[in-house]
Amino acid sequence: MAEITASMVKDLRELTGAGMMDCKKALNETGGETEAAIDWLRAKGLAAADKKRGRTAAEGLVGVETSGTRGAAVEVNSETDFVAKNEQFQSFVRAVTSIALASGDDMAALAAAPYPGSEGSVQDKLTNNIATIGENQSLRRAKLVEVGQGVVVSYTHNATVPGLGKIGVLVGLESEADASALEALGRQIAMHIAAANPLALHEDGLDAETVERERNIAREKAIASGKTPEIAEKMIEGGVRKYRQENSLLTQVFVIDGKSKVGDVVAAAAKAAGKPITVTEFVRFQLGEGIDRETSDFAAEVAKAAGV
Repeated sequence: MAEITASMVKDLRELTGAGMMDCKKALNETGGETEAAIDWLRAKGLAAADKKRGRTAAEGLVGVETSGTRGAAVEVNSETDFVAKNEQFQSFVRAVTSIALASGDDMAALAAAPYPGSEGSVQDKLTNNIATIGENQSLRRAKLVEVGQGVVVSYTHNATVPGLGKIGVLVGLESEADASALEALGRQIAMHIAAANPLALHEDGLDAETVERERNIAREKAIASGKTPEIAEKMIEGGVRKYRQENSLLTQVFVIDGKSKVGDVVAAAAKAAGKPITVTEFVRFQLGEGIDRETSDFAAEVAKAAGV
């Protein structure tokens, strides 16, 4: 029997899209014959994944999980919202979120991590899911939030099941205050983040190019207004200042009461607790954000199928 080398397994995986362990088994079953191994994988329904990899995956689930001073958020995409209701898919997202919480958010390490209850990796399990569920899926991103002392709080919006939904938020609160008080504050801030979608924690953290684009927009408005240069400059600076305040978490108006700044809410909570409270970091994953979705003309598709 031919020796099954790592290179042979790798080549078969590239040809079929099947998982590493499945490829190794196929080669063992077929004496190392690549074509026979491909047929073996096809017969098992494990070589279908590669045919689905080109299809847009912009649905799926965001998973969040916390444990004391750590929290992890993960996004796994699928082609349709229907798959998000699939227990196999939900179990995968939940498991990968737990792995990220324990091991970190490096994507290469996460994909290569052993998948619980199997002999393969997270990537192998994902490839198997693509073949068995019948849709392209992708492990898109992960983020770990940690604090030295305090809590990391999570919130899931439009939850399909607990911890899995369309929007996942993590908030890190550094403090020696009572954990239950921090949890309550963190949940309110997390809900605010889900609704208000801040782009940065502080104004200094906003993307410089985006701020400059807003400045140019304000400049065009000022020029169009016909105001004097002095007034136009004040209009420009006012527009940029408003953009910074409206898109930085701590200077946003708190959606819970509609009047306080988030930073003032945190300061009030710290005063009540008798301990300083600092929002160190937040993460907001919204399902499919930034993915170019395919659009189709259903009438044109029907006409094409009918030969019109």
